[in-house]
Amino acid sequence: MRIRTVAIGRSRDVAGPRPGETTSTAIGKDPVDGPVEVGPENLVGDEQADRVHHGGPEKAVYAYGEEDLAWWRDQLGALDDQVFGQNLTTVGHDLREALIGERWRVGTAELEVVQPRIPCFKLGLRAGDPTMPRRFVAANRPGVYLRVVTPGTITAGDPLTVTRRPGHALTVAEVFAIYHHHRDRAARLLDAPGLPSWYRDWARRRLVSRD
Repeated sequence: MRIRTVAIGRSRDVAGPRPGETTSTAIGKDPVDGPVEVGPENLVGDEQADRVHHGGPEKAVYAYGEEDLAWWRDQLGALDDQVFGQNLTTVGHDLREALIGERWRVGTAELEVVQPRIPCFKLGLRAGDPTMPRRFVAANRPGVYLRVVTPGTITAGDPLTVTRRPGHALTVAEVFAIYHHHRDRAARLLDAPGLPSWYRDWARRRLVSRD
């Protein structure tokens, strides 16, 4: 398992979904050579335009798998490697099966799997296809948001080593599927304390409304 690319990007204004509208986004990220510092909430030099929905310690680094990119290429043909705006492109680790709370050693940094990515309209802008967020949900290949446990440096080509697997069996793909498709299974989200609190609050509300 390894990191194929490390990518960063700055926030910029782009045409919005409606005529005459603009929006700020940092989804456009470019691969960089050499070591990149990993701070507590992002890669140094990387920005998140919408800090409410895309930033903070529980969404510090976004990883997407080369295997998932290959699946999309089979579906759509030629595809920009960075269409999903990921910081890290991984090889050899099925990110759908990553457990909430598992830890990775990458370079000199230690990262923890926190949650799947929930797409917004900006993914459609980046892909040039307004249906892309809906396709992304249907595909159930969300990639993973990572928390920085130990800052360090990451370089393209670094090995990815899973250093800890928690005792539960809640995967990133299952969280994504429950939230979008199988809400009757919301109670499963209470099994992983590493999930952000809003997921657990959402699950409890679902359980109360079902009673």
